[in-house]
Amino acid sequence: MSHSPLEQMFKPTSVVVVGATADENTPGNRIMRNLLAGTFLGPVLPVNDTGEAVAGMPGHTAIDTLPLTPDLAIICSPPESVAEHIAELGKRGTRAVVVLSQGFYRYDGERREVQRNAVLQAARRHGVRVLGPNCLGFVSPAVGINASLMPRKALPGKVAFVSQSDSLFSTVLDWATSKKIGFSHCIALGDRYDIHFHDILDYLNSDVNTRAVLLYLETIDKARRFMSAARALARNKPVLVVKSGRSAEGAAAAAAHSGMPLGADDVYDAAFRRAGMLRVADIDTLFNAVEALALARPLKGERLAILTNGGSPGFIATDALIRGGGTLADLSDATCQLLDDSLGRDWSYWNPLVMRSSAGGELYARALNHLLEDRGVDAVLAMHVPSYAVPSEEVAEAVTKVARRSKKVVLTSWLGIDDAEAARRHFTAQGVPTFFTPDSAVRAFLNLVEFRRNQDLLMETPPSLPDDFMPDALAARRVVNDALEAKRQILDPAEARAVLEAYGIPVAEALHVREPREVVEAAVRLGYPVAIKVESPDVARRSVVGGVALDVKTDEEALDAALVTAERVCAQVPGARMTGFTVQRMCHIGAGSELAVETATDPVFGPVIRFGQGGAASETYPDRATGLPPLNLGLAQELMSRTRAGRTLRPAETGAVKLLLVKVSQLIIDIPEIFELEIDPLFADDDGIVALDAHIRIAWTTRSGTDQLAIRPYPRELEEHAHLRDGREVLLRPIRPEDEPDHWAFVEHLSAEDKRFRFFGNVAQLPRSEMVKLTQIDYDREMAFIARGPGEDGATTTLGVVRAMASPDNSEAEFAVAVRSDLKRQGLGRMLMEKIIRYCRTRGTRRIVGAALGDNKAMAELARAVGFVVSKNYDEDTWQLDLPLADPQDKSPDDVQG
Repeated sequence: MSHSPLEQMFKPTSVVVVGATADENTPGNRIMRNLLAGTFLGPVLPVNDTGEAVAGMPGHTAIDTLPLTPDLAIICSPPESVAEHIAELGKRGTRAVVVLSQGFYRYDGERREVQRNAVLQAARRHGVRVLGPNCLGFVSPAVGINASLMPRKALPGKVAFVSQSDSLFSTVLDWATSKKIGFSHCIALGDRYDIHFHDILDYLNSDVNTRAVLLYLETIDKARRFMSAARALARNKPVLVVKSGRSAEGAAAAAAHSGMPLGADDVYDAAFRRAGMLRVADIDTLFNAVEALALARPLKGERLAILTNGGSPGFIATDALIRGGGTLADLSDATCQLLDDSLGRDWSYWNPLVMRSSAGGELYARALNHLLEDRGVDAVLAMHVPSYAVPSEEVAEAVTKVARRSKKVVLTSWLGIDDAEAARRHFTAQGVPTFFTPDSAVRAFLNLVEFRRNQDLLMETPPSLPDDFMPDALAARRVVNDALEAKRQILDPAEARAVLEAYGIPVAEALHVREPREVVEAAVRLGYPVAIKVESPDVARRSVVGGVALDVKTDEEALDAALVTAERVCAQVPGARMTGFTVQRMCHIGAGSELAVETATDPVFGPVIRFGQGGAASETYPDRATGLPPLNLGLAQELMSRTRAGRTLRPAETGAVKLLLVKVSQLIIDIPEIFELEIDPLFADDDGIVALDAHIRIAWTTRSGTDQLAIRPYPRELEEHAHLRDGREVLLRPIRPEDEPDHWAFVEHLSAEDKRFRFFGNVAQLPRSEMVKLTQIDYDREMAFIARGPGEDGATTTLGVVRAMASPDNSEAEFAVAVRSDLKRQGLGRMLMEKIIRYCRTRGTRRIVGAALGDNKAMAELARAVGFVVSKNYDEDTWQLDLPLADPQDKSPDDVQG
């Protein structure tokens, strides 16, 4: 049995029910009956004031009189007694509690906080983890335990379902059981006083019985922890999520129901995508998607071929594919000739491939085989309409034989009810994804496409930034601080220009003047045509209130434009202070593009970046995509690809805009006081980019830029220089995704013995997925420092690496270290070890542990030299390495950073 409280919670060997009663209308009675009705083999102990027996089990009057210390406690007593019971259980040694008590406040914020604090203080004092309150509990079919208030049993399976909603928890459990769908766990989180989504995701990541995870959520808190846990889980198992609140009204209702901040739906979308998760629209789609992910081959591309014996279903499927943004495969000439030969010209001659209605299993097999052999086809949807001429099951068997031989994805949709039932059972038994309708099959394919894209983001090696990108953060900060000292929230145009230029963002040439008559002089200096814009600290969007005049060509027009724009602003914003005008040289779009880049601060996920169409066209054709900082060039490219404006840029424009997005990302990280930034329009052409207008809103903050982000950025402050014994200078710094190419070379410079020592076995070559995990790390829970210096050829390369992976509660970190085999005895190994030890201490990690093979005496000696306690495990022939860093009582799980 694991010592993890969550392991004890979801796989207990004994359970106590506090507040169990003989009254069948109470939660305490229902939970007793559910626990005893399953196949759970451990003791179930009821506790109540009278000591009465419940459901045939003898009762106990107090927790301290129980004959054993239970792994799991379920509390059904009144809310005011819950904290006391948790304290009693904690003293007894129980570390996992589910609170099913009714009457906890949800909508009364003040009373809710009082109850929450009482529960958490008792739990943290004794190291107890609490699920709930206001939840239905959980079901773990693998151990036969129904620790929920739902009487229906869940079937065992490999999919975990985690729900923020009790009503949806019961609905899904009922629906899945009727369809013979099984689960590894079904967990209702309730009000999440202590156990949050990230805790459950971390547990499910290590649970061997879970192969896929389904989530229903309304809101989240602790966004950084959620993102860390979700990204770690999504690298190992498919994660699918349904989130309510796509509409503003729905989101507001969900936030009010959960008592959590209201976050923007497009930001949730961006977070799910960044974490490698797949968001689906509803529960039906959720289970269709998980079936496709569980049964289908890995998707290699996005081009779908459709095979059917009925024209209408083929056309319906095609429409659904195109409407969903999918790609219909183009059949090659060679494939068409083969189909001609096999089908006797009795087919539609295009995709969707429509055969005669009486097509039997042999014709389906031939056609499907030719489609799968076409290099331009990545997946096939095979559909069948009932026909009097041939049994549906016969065709299904033929399709299955071909599909199982192919490495490409094959989805099926057999139309009809009774006629297709046997075929569907056959597909399910043979592991071929099957769907009731063409629409649902196409949605499943599009979900596979989206899932593949999101997974690619996790596996992508982004290009490096140009070496000449050296922002002047101090100059930008001086501008912002001066404005804050003057108690201004909006930077004037000159200040906004200075901030952008400090980060290498080109801004159109402009002059700032105070009086209308000075506008003419400025326009003459710049050269006509010009744009004239009113300056006012009380106006956030000048174009919205008529404060902008474009394409001014003469002195007379310039003076008139200055007066008219000022009048319009005064009419639209009474009392607005006029501080002057910006006169700017006009940039005509011509062959270029008008774009927009903006940042905002989401109440859940912190700073976000939006990109899309700019200028007047954005009001007619809304076209924006949202991403989470930090961005690198690869992530910037992905953000742009989700907009029409980004997809139509020419190569030179694309490169410049990508770099700008990375610069903006770095700007809002370095200067967290920038609460809102908008560059609109941003002009891009083959000569580069230039910001034509910029708006920056600022506010005091006590948090650093990195603390506000949902994803911890590259910690540049941890870089340091050092020297090896031979005098060679090296840079010790955190690893970055773009280090992957050099990391391959580093591993190749390890001898066979050093590879065996590092990876605990003979390794010829690491798989790409493993190298990605080594170089694309989550800095919030893992750290890897590399030493960069001159190699044999004098070029800078990776010479050594040390890494530490912290447990979710930061109680311990497991380390590993390796140095190039040709660089031994230069002091690099010790240098790296001392750096990771210092880092773990600053992060509050309580201990560092590791292991080394029994014949790796050098590692044992190095560990002992830097303070580790080294012991020999003779059974496994390994060295056990242990370095305590802090008192185990120093921190609770909720105190660790993140």
